[in-house]
Amino acid sequence: MHQAAGTPAPPPTPLDAYVRVRGAREHNLRGVDVDIPRDALTVFTGVSGSGKSSLAFGTLYAEAQRRYFESVAPYARRLIHQIGAPKVDSVTGLPPAVSLEQRRSSPGSRSSVGTVTLLSNSLRMLYSRAGTYPPGAQRLDSDSFSPNTAAGACPSCHGLGRIHRTSEELLVPDPGLSIRQGAIAAWPGAWQGKNLRDILDTLGHDVDRPWRELPAKDREWILFTEEQPVVTVHPVREAERIQRPYQGTYMSAHRYVMRTFADSKSATLRARAEKFLADSPCPVCEGRRLRPEALAVTFAGRTIAELAALALTDLDAVLASAPASDPSAGEAARVLAEDLRSRIGPVTELGLGYLSLDRTAPTLSAGELQRLRLATQLRSGLFGVVYVLDEPSAGLHPADTEALLGVLDRLKAAGNTVFVVEHHLDVVRHADWLVDVGPLAGEHGGQVLHSGPPRDLAGVAGSATARHLFAAREPAAAPRQVRPATGAIRLTGVDRHNLRELEAEFPLGVFTAVTGVSGSGKSTLVGQVLAREVGERLAEADFPVRRLVEVDQKPIGRTPRSNLATYTGLFDVVRKLFTASAEARARGWKAGRFSFNVPGGRCETCQGEGFVSVELMFLPSTYAPCPECAGARYNAETLEVRYEGLNIAEVLGMTVESAAAFFAEVPAAARSLRALEQIGLGYLRLGQPATELSGGEAQRIKLATELQRLRRDHTLYLLDEPTTGLHPADVRVLLRQLHGLVDAGHSVVVVEHDMEVVAGADWVIDLGPGGGAAGGRVVAAGTPSQVASATGSRTAPYLARALGAGHMG
Repeated sequence: MHQAAGTPAPPPTPLDAYVRVRGAREHNLRGVDVDIPRDALTVFTGVSGSGKSSLAFGTLYAEAQRRYFESVAPYARRLIHQIGAPKVDSVTGLPPAVSLEQRRSSPGSRSSVGTVTLLSNSLRMLYSRAGTYPPGAQRLDSDSFSPNTAAGACPSCHGLGRIHRTSEELLVPDPGLSIRQGAIAAWPGAWQGKNLRDILDTLGHDVDRPWRELPAKDREWILFTEEQPVVTVHPVREAERIQRPYQGTYMSAHRYVMRTFADSKSATLRARAEKFLADSPCPVCEGRRLRPEALAVTFAGRTIAELAALALTDLDAVLASAPASDPSAGEAARVLAEDLRSRIGPVTELGLGYLSLDRTAPTLSAGELQRLRLATQLRSGLFGVVYVLDEPSAGLHPADTEALLGVLDRLKAAGNTVFVVEHHLDVVRHADWLVDVGPLAGEHGGQVLHSGPPRDLAGVAGSATARHLFAAREPAAAPRQVRPATGAIRLTGVDRHNLRELEAEFPLGVFTAVTGVSGSGKSTLVGQVLAREVGERLAEADFPVRRLVEVDQKPIGRTPRSNLATYTGLFDVVRKLFTASAEARARGWKAGRFSFNVPGGRCETCQGEGFVSVELMFLPSTYAPCPECAGARYNAETLEVRYEGLNIAEVLGMTVESAAAFFAEVPAAARSLRALEQIGLGYLRLGQPATELSGGEAQRIKLATELQRLRRDHTLYLLDEPTTGLHPADVRVLLRQLHGLVDAGHSVVVVEHDMEVVAGADWVIDLGPGGGAAGGRVVAAGTPSQVASATGSRTAPYLARALGAGHMG
């Protein structure tokens, strides 16, 4: 039926302007009902473990993802059903969602700033279409400028820019030994090594002469031959052992090392193989990763490798001047250069202009990676979607946070809904809408205390966020007394990454904060230079530091098999308790029966993981609860044994807080649990898989593991942004522990952006003034009040504000 001419169209049906959640029960959420406006910036707040991520990511994003998956092929839909939808009664008004999380698998060595942001694609197109080619050279397509394609990669190093080589000196560190005595250190141990030695003996080589006395050509063949001769080996008879002849295949030491390094699934074996390899720039491409044909093409007088090595701010300057300086470049060059500059803009706006396109992704922090992906989304032109962000302010200096707020506003202005899980109070204040979850963590949280404009949170009793957002800060009349140093570690002539001829002094026996904008060189100075210097000097008798403890944010494990209890050693104590029970003794079970890592007591369907990997063909594989044990990890027989009324799976399901009360009379367990509680991790479950833990949680678990060891020797603790992922209330808990370490006679150095933490330090070292090439210098060093008044420091005004308002001591 056609609408008659002139007849007005029916009025549009009004759309519900809210995303409405009913009965959310994911993780610790307790049947949460909440309405959140679309086309607004909503921030989810609450103490660590309160349930805010369970609501934003575990419920809202997971539901949007499930709906998307339901629209794809039936084969995938059948598999998706196994994963399970989020535990929620209903979600209405939810648009498609894009997730920008920090908990991601580590990117590979071929991934770089250029590939993450897709800027490399644009740069390759520029060289393909508008580059200056040598006379007579054939025009190349854009793939020929990529080190990750067969068309572009240097054939010698396969596009990696570096090659791993073995040498006789590496493979045979002690040439005074014979082969029988183990001269070829690179060979495997045990039977496999004996097998290779016996094969050489059978082939007629002298395995009892010192290595250096063997003929040069024999040494060369033994170590580097690609031949794999098969011989019949007659093993030397040993008493009481019958050893029959067998067919043995020879493999040279070089071949064994290269194969192990490239193919072994064992990280330990790969690490061992790497000891026998020298890593050096590829001699063919000189580390530039590309074929000669691609490197012969220039733009603005430079190769693509040279432009990719520039900081993005410098690359932008080159692109801005190139078309003007070379009118013959033509319209294509102008258009492609402008497109590339428009893509670089959002990246530099987010404070990442110090990065270069060839900077490898594994060297980036989680915060840097997330902001790169955020910058890419600004250019995507999507509208009408939900962006779910996980602490985008992580790793950001206060000076860079203002730019982040501008980016979030632009995503919203483009017609999108922005959900942000965040603790940074400046981001919280900037929100249109606030969802505060609490009141506490774990089983004491999981309720929505407030959903509405931020100003209305002020009247919500029981909200930890409200106390920090609106409370009148304590006056700064009586700052904490600065502790005197007991010594110092002096670094001179430091030359690494962007640190150039730097000198720095780290006082001992105090709390030191290292500050500076993103990319100023903080992590390089502390995590690489200082750590290495101290590590090398620990053996010196007069060196004041006796132990070095680095507490980073790397995962405590990469699979669900690794968890809180196994990492802290608590699980060993728990298994001994179960083994000592009357029931276990009657069955003759040992501690191994209660391990989910070995056959016996574990569920064999999931091999003790509690999860099975679900392969989704063209989608990333994911984990689903085991259909046999439903996530318990153990077989039914093992679960019959109980300790104080609970089976081992139920113990692993307890929170740290519950377990502390349960094991109060078991000193070995109580000490470990008390350390975890004191550092603010009482809400975590003992068996919580490592894959579910944030970087901040992993770091605090490592710190708690150290705290329970009660060492007296002077220890230097190095921490990289320990407040990442922490609510201001949890920051105070953590700081009490760190200052307690200093009061006990140890030294603490933190890389930190939280000015409240810096204000409470004894000593501050501020790097900068900018990031990348514009940083790498000590701008100021001294007490917090001295640094707060330093000229030329981008940290100073923010530190002065924190000092003027009172701070956490």
